[in-house]
Amino acid sequence: MPLRLTRSQLVAAAGGVALLAGVGLAVSPLGGWLEARLGTAPTAMESGAIAIPEDSPLLPLLTQGASDRQTALTQLAETASGLDRHRARYLLAADAIAANRGADALPWLENLEADYPVLAPQILVLRAQAYEQAGQGDRAIGTWQTLLDQHPNDAAVAEALYALGRQDGRHWERMIAANAPGDAAANSSGNAQASPNPLQRHPRTIQLAKDLLEKNPQRPDLLSLIVRHAPDDPNVGTYLVRLEKGFTAQVTPEDWRAIALVYWRKWQYENAAKAYAKAPATPLHRFRAGRGFQLAGKRPEAIAAYRTLIQAFPEAPETGTALVNLAVLLPPTEAIAPLDQAIARFPDEAPRALLRKATILDGLNSAASASQVRQTLLSQHPTSEAAAELRWELAEAAAQAKNLAEAQNQAAAIARDAIQTDLGPRATYWAGKWAMANGQAETAQTLYRQLLRDRPGTYYAWRAATQLGLPVGDFTTVRSLQPEVIPTPPRDRLPAGSDLLQELYLLHQDRAAWERWQVELVNKAEPTVAEQFTDGLMRLGVGDNLQGIFMLSNLAWRDDPGDRAAFDELQKRDAYWQALYPFPYQDLVVKWSTQRNLNPMLVTALMRQESRFEREIVSVAGAVGLMQVMPATGKWVAPQAGIATYDLNNPDDNIALGTWFLDYTHREYDGNSMFAIASYNAGPGNVSQWIRRFGTADLDAFVEAIPFGETRGYVESVFENYWNYLRLYNPETARLLNGDGR
Repeated sequence: MPLRLTRSQLVAAAGGVALLAGVGLAVSPLGGWLEARLGTAPTAMESGAIAIPEDSPLLPLLTQGASDRQTALTQLAETASGLDRHRARYLLAADAIAANRGADALPWLENLEADYPVLAPQILVLRAQAYEQAGQGDRAIGTWQTLLDQHPNDAAVAEALYALGRQDGRHWERMIAANAPGDAAANSSGNAQASPNPLQRHPRTIQLAKDLLEKNPQRPDLLSLIVRHAPDDPNVGTYLVRLEKGFTAQVTPEDWRAIALVYWRKWQYENAAKAYAKAPATPLHRFRAGRGFQLAGKRPEAIAAYRTLIQAFPEAPETGTALVNLAVLLPPTEAIAPLDQAIARFPDEAPRALLRKATILDGLNSAASASQVRQTLLSQHPTSEAAAELRWELAEAAAQAKNLAEAQNQAAAIARDAIQTDLGPRATYWAGKWAMANGQAETAQTLYRQLLRDRPGTYYAWRAATQLGLPVGDFTTVRSLQPEVIPTPPRDRLPAGSDLLQELYLLHQDRAAWERWQVELVNKAEPTVAEQFTDGLMRLGVGDNLQGIFMLSNLAWRDDPGDRAAFDELQKRDAYWQALYPFPYQDLVVKWSTQRNLNPMLVTALMRQESRFEREIVSVAGAVGLMQVMPATGKWVAPQAGIATYDLNNPDDNIALGTWFLDYTHREYDGNSMFAIASYNAGPGNVSQWIRRFGTADLDAFVEAIPFGETRGYVESVFENYWNYLRLYNPETARLLNGDGR
């Protein structure tokens, strides 16, 4: 019985920092922390970073529960010196307040802001909360006022205003005011250039706006505040509709931009297109209006929107993309003109335009002209995605015709010129496979090593590693491997954010860090690479793994050259890969994987693909939890697994049931993990049919032939996940890929 059909796949970022002996880089996937574990010198900390030393007794306590670490933290707070002592005191206070023991927190907070100034505003927040819990209301009010007086521009002011507003509503008005509280001139004159109020972005303000709307629904300003500053709120759609439908006359262009962004993120493309058409006239907004209509199947509207963009912003980069997209929508005889414009004026879009033009010319029975256009594409833009697509079409056609020499030549050209494209890893791997079939073993080995060097984080890099004989598990041997799993390394410095945010993040004070980040992140619609990476980390910290991993993987889709350069630098950081492949529930995974004789890296890989580690997520089909167990499947598995009672939302129960079923699918296919994973997604009936249809002589070819696009993508994604978990969290694999184990 299958557990579920997976939801639409989120694209994972490719690339990496690992290497194979003799072929390249010098960055360890686990950085200085792993090197220290293996007995070599640690990497120096970044200049200026707020860091917790690797030998600090505080470090192992950061991931422990409050009750488990209380004794050790108390000892540090009483006997340690310097930052360890101050940090221990802060954590003891925060743990006590989280348990509603404010009186216990107060001694740890006494004068702490003087010793620990980086967290001074947050310490005052804790002290005021502790006084409130201890029933000392007057002292709490005094502390909130001290926070306002001493740190008037800090994000923590929102907490003070919210608390004080219970006695004086004017404080709440400061939170929701359109202009910055300190901008007196703007507040009195209505100056349109006034500074926006950063407190509107604070979660306390968002909640206040919701509460005030309960009392007075006729507040479009509050609806606008929520839509603009909380686009990821689970209930934002409710407020959006109330604003859009109930207060149309009051909706501003900036509101329409916020409305459009919400619809865009929810994949409601027609609504997004209509909203972007009313947003401020920028190239991006006009492009998304056209693209939204195109994705929604509204051809005339898309054509009109693209033409509006082209006329209004003729030199914008978005116009180049619009010209190529427009050609897709127009009749063939009309499509050539916009393609020629794109080719002549927008070098970045020229390859895609040439490929499209060749296809149109074929349809117009102009084979000679089409061939000439294709030659132009290959000669002038050999490194482009479009050239890789063309060469791959030629390679597949040659392979189908049993001309493996030509197939190898075309695929090898992609490996040489365009390995960084989406098709690069696939083409490089098959160039190696075809080279082996052509008796060129040395050439194949070179291609496999190149793939591991240049695209080490991909599914095909894992396939190359198996072809090179590395002990990383193949389709038929992965399940029974029991690789050592090391804990997630300590946190690194964030690439964006204030020192106070950095300190909260390093201390695993994730909720407080996330709340502060909502104020510090000014442009949620168009963040920088550093900001988007930080945003992903903040989301992971509060358990929003689905959006967190999406934000991180989405960085690979950046087209701007500056953004690409920033992303290339980011990929050199260990923290990027550890965040993209987080390892929550590690103890439970290892426990149940050991009992089921399953590879824990494979279990985690499947879990990441199924649920993005969202413990209570429910699919449209009704599958529940981390391993997306269907209720009927859980009912069938439980008695066979010896589980009397269970809760699919409970991680322990869900993993217990999911691993039993994964073991069952492995037993059904004699331990073949590829068939087992495919069965987990598409069901054993389909997989058995495919085995009869395609045979098992070449399992790589089997994967390529899977007729369900979703299942093929699922299989490749799970094994890509597996490979990345192996190289990130298994020290032996890290040694091998860095040349230490060869």
